[in-house]
Amino acid sequence: MIQATPRIKTIQRTVLTLLVLGGIINYVDRATLAIANPLIRQDLGLSLADMGLLLSAFLWAYAFFQLPAGALIDRFGPRLMLTISLTLWSLAQVLGGFVTSFGTFFGARVLLGVGESPMYPTCARITRDWFNVHSRGSATGIWNCSSTLGTAISAPLLTFLMLSLSWRWMFIIMGLVGIALAVAFYVLHRDPGQVGLGAEEQAYLGEGDAGERARPVTWADWRRLLEYRTTWGMIAGYFGTIYITWIYTAWLPGYLEIERHIDIKSTGWIAAVPFLFGVLGSVLGGRFADFLVRRGVSPMNSRKLPMAGSLVLTALFTVLAAETASNVVSVACISASLFLVYSSSTTAWAMAPIAAPANATASLGAMQNFGGYLGGALAPMVTGFIVQRSGSFEPAFLVAAAVAVAAATIYFLLVNAAIPPVEASPTREAAGLRPA
Repeated sequence: MIQATPRIKTIQRTVLTLLVLGGIINYVDRATLAIANPLIRQDLGLSLADMGLLLSAFLWAYAFFQLPAGALIDRFGPRLMLTISLTLWSLAQVLGGFVTSFGTFFGARVLLGVGESPMYPTCARITRDWFNVHSRGSATGIWNCSSTLGTAISAPLLTFLMLSLSWRWMFIIMGLVGIALAVAFYVLHRDPGQVGLGAEEQAYLGEGDAGERARPVTWADWRRLLEYRTTWGMIAGYFGTIYITWIYTAWLPGYLEIERHIDIKSTGWIAAVPFLFGVLGSVLGGRFADFLVRRGVSPMNSRKLPMAGSLVLTALFTVLAAETASNVVSVACISASLFLVYSSSTTAWAMAPIAAPANATASLGAMQNFGGYLGGALAPMVTGFIVQRSGSFEPAFLVAAAVAVAAATIYFLLVNAAIPPVEASPTREAAGLRPA
């Protein structure tokens, strides 16, 4: 196994630091509306239905803009696109501090979703660019843990800003922090084509890959991804992964208060505990994928098998959380669920640099994330409807468990082989792959 040069290691440490900071800000910014919900409704005279529309505006914009975002990243490079992304969503946050009506707030939330959409496909492309096949899982686990870490710290951080200053200044300050990070990313990061790589560095980065010729992605390359079952398996499987993730992200405090009768003061701290387990699951999930590769498991199976297995166990612990009479056991089971589902999320993102041709890594990752956030957008709505009709979270948790098992089955059956580069495979059949 070829070792990274000191310069490559410095680049890796720098970019992982920037990506983790960006991911934390990404998830903290998503939570601003939820944290300030009561004060915003009071100041702007909004109804609960209005707030529901505002909360969903981000998710739908985020989901549907994944598709062009991935192609733009592969076309113009991570450095430019993530700088634009950070700047755009941070400006949306600043605008959130100046809104005066439902309409202007709705526009700011849509802009936030559009701006944030390139973040994680960019991370996948950077992982492909600066880490070889033996270390991509661990790198993915590090930057992916920012999602659950950002969720865990958002409530205490944003509550402090809101109560110390105001909800408007909370939005403005977070936006300014994001703009500062955008400047830092543009100054500190470079794409591989902007760095004069030596032969040893090129050998390290290309180890384990198919020796593909680097070139910008085209519309034909993007469309071709949809001809493979692996793509559709990643889209549908990630739907289930993010569906069950957003059950907990959107409803965990409400579940603890309504179903478990835990007081509001305690709920904020208790709800943070499972997400800290999610951080651990994210990091260890990536390291486990790399461990399997080093032990001779194929790169595809080193991702596919943990993805499917984690989702089955997530379903099991979700059912146990719903059925137990003990609050302690329920929180412990939810912690196990989030450990496992974030492990599955990490390995899903680690799949993108393995399954996609080199010039379409962000495109495939964005397609996967599109499917995931269709599930993410539906989960809070479906859960709210079920709880309202049944008076209990139990059937909603059981539905989530069924979705997780279905996603595991899809991963196992459809995600079987990497998509070959165009120049390496004149026909799909010659590569041993069947189109969707």
